[in-house]
Amino acid sequence: MYDYYSSPDLYEATSGKYADDLAYYTDLAVNADGLVLELACGTGRVLIPIAESGVQIWGLDASDTMLARASSKVDQLPTEVRQRITLQQGNMVDFKIDQRFKLIMIPFRSFLHVMTVKEQLEALVNFHTHLEESGLLALNFFQPSLSLISSQSRPTKENPKLIHQWTDPITNHQWSSKSAVKHLISEQVIEEYRVFEEVDEQGKLLNKIERNMTLRWIYRFEFEHLLARAGFAVVSLYGDFERTPFGPDSNELVWIARKM
Repeated sequence: MYDYYSSPDLYEATSGKYADDLAYYTDLAVNADGLVLELACGTGRVLIPIAESGVQIWGLDASDTMLARASSKVDQLPTEVRQRITLQQGNMVDFKIDQRFKLIMIPFRSFLHVMTVKEQLEALVNFHTHLEESGLLALNFFQPSLSLISSQSRPTKENPKLIHQWTDPITNHQWSSKSAVKHLISEQVIEEYRVFEEVDEQGKLLNKIERNMTLRWIYRFEFEHLLARAGFAVVSLYGDFERTPFGPDSNELVWIARKM
């Protein structure tokens, strides 16, 4: 279920200002010394700063509404920056672009939306095809926590947890985002339910929007095998965006792999 991404306003309000990975992915793109492709580029959170750094970049996303928002933001950029950006709709599993890239990157854990091992491998082979010789693949996703998975293996939709609040700068109404997750252990799947509520200055409920999202978590060595099967060799595995080596206390798996 991907309908969470049908609402660019809500996405940007909750995730649009996330910046922990910006310097990392921008540095990779600048040093790629060639054409860059960002998959699941969304509304341009990472793509636009990279283009502003002087990099020629393509952005691909499966959601037409997210791409429309990205396009409207790109239209407001200076001409020399706009000319570095190409946007295209497509699915990361089977997209076709008549270009080869020095770097393909998938920030913000978006590869976890590929829901089966078959599709994961098809996607990685597709990335391999679209990379230049010795090109790089860079992506990140979370380190699965067995204790968290065990504690959240039952539905909690009736009691979602508050995760974000913000004020609409135009209406001055208060918004909240609440989340409930269910872990399907045997399938390595997370089903997340999000509810967004808008209230006025008196606290009256004006709007309630429900959205769903699914992810499939991936373990470290599982992904190493997938990369090898698709023709990649691991260059680096970090535990954060400061390039700390991955270790037992790492919460993130930050990968760089090379096309072989």
